[in-house]
Amino acid sequence: MFDIGFSELLLVAVVGLLVLGPERLPTAVRTTSLWVGRLRRQFSEIRTEVEREIGADEIRAQLRNEQIMDQLRESREVLESTARELQRPLEQSLAEPAPEPRTGRDGLPPA
Repeated sequence: MFDIGFSELLLVAVVGLLVLGPERLPTAVRTTSLWVGRLRRQFSEIRTEVEREIGADEIRAQLRNEQIMDQLRESREVLESTARELQRPLEQSLAEPAPEPRTGRDGLPPA
């Protein structure tokens, strides 16, 4: 995490021993390790909570996309059914024979 080597730890221990003395050093180390443990747990909880929120946002986005896709499918079905309904009369009118053109006595269409 902090990328501290053995020599740095040894230096910190010697300085701590000189500054605090042999009586208070174990208590200080214990207190420091408790605080570091608490900080690690807090960071872990925060990371877990953020990951959970990100996952919830992704799920919400996926549900929204599925709703949009359902609406598009329904719209497509309505358009296709409307097109089929409009196509039937057109096909029927094309299937009927064309009426004979009327002609007058001289063979020309009436004016």
